[in-house]
Amino acid sequence: MFITTLPLKENTQSSAIPYDLVGAIEALKKELNAVVLAHYYQDSEIQDVADYIGDSLELSRRAASTNADVIVFAGVHFMAETAKILNPDKLVLLPDVNAGCSLADSCPPDRFAAFKAAHPEHLVISYINCSAEIKAMSDIICTSSNAVKIVNQIAADQPIIFGPDRNLGRYVMQQTGREMLLWQGACIVHENFSEKKIIELKIAHPHAEVLAHPECEPPVLRHADFIGSTSALLKYSHENPGQEFIVATEPGIIHQMQKQEPEKHFIPAPPINNCACNECPFMRLNTLEKLYLAMKNRTPELTLPEHLRIAALRPMQRMLEMS
Repeated sequence: MFITTLPLKENTQSSAIPYDLVGAIEALKKELNAVVLAHYYQDSEIQDVADYIGDSLELSRRAASTNADVIVFAGVHFMAETAKILNPDKLVLLPDVNAGCSLADSCPPDRFAAFKAAHPEHLVISYINCSAEIKAMSDIICTSSNAVKIVNQIAADQPIIFGPDRNLGRYVMQQTGREMLLWQGACIVHENFSEKKIIELKIAHPHAEVLAHPECEPPVLRHADFIGSTSALLKYSHENPGQEFIVATEPGIIHQMQKQEPEKHFIPAPPINNCACNECPFMRLNTLEKLYLAMKNRTPELTLPEHLRIAALRPMQRMLEMS
């Protein structure tokens, strides 16, 4: 598995963990003028202490507009990289340096560079779930929230490379009618949902609607009543009058769904095996204790070489402009 190597400071200092972790984190936010950004796939206790919760697009916007001096990113490596790309003068902290991303790892920069070089006439649109190196090789970044909108703005005669997620790319092709050259990457969580078990759940819960993220495999998407980004799934579950939902994405989102609609029933879609494979093992590396220690010790800090940051910034800016 390829892992992007960047100069990250290890959290080697020891600190006593206070009894009131939430209170201590709130105090550190004020002391540092810090903002805590958390993805929907984080544990519920981290979501509850965050200043902003969102999907990749919303958190990118928050990172771009924050007045905080310190950004604490409770998410995975590429998300903290994105915050640093947009905020070069701010201290960006990632509670666990090992919180990577299987999808980002499925697109090694050297292999993607060769792939791009073999198709020089193609415009490169990359899903935000990728490393800074891949962003720097891209023309435009997208998220699951805006991928269809962005592709629809590209001239019909312009060939496109879409990476790294083949399932999102395939979904965008279906929605736009555009042919695209797809990089064959995937997310270990979204490719592990069991079609057979989802059908069994639908039989057991005949009134339940299936909500699915477009990173899921095609057999799962065929059974979905609604397909969308994490924020779109959350909005749909809130606005739809239905009372039961089978949720085919990382189950961390269910915490927010349940908070919005406590009377509704949300069922996490099961993985193929009898395991917790529907939970992202990288997202779940972050804990409240690690979040506190990162703020207390001002480490691990995520840094980027300036030439790489500037190169990755350009396609990010194009995304924000086109969104």
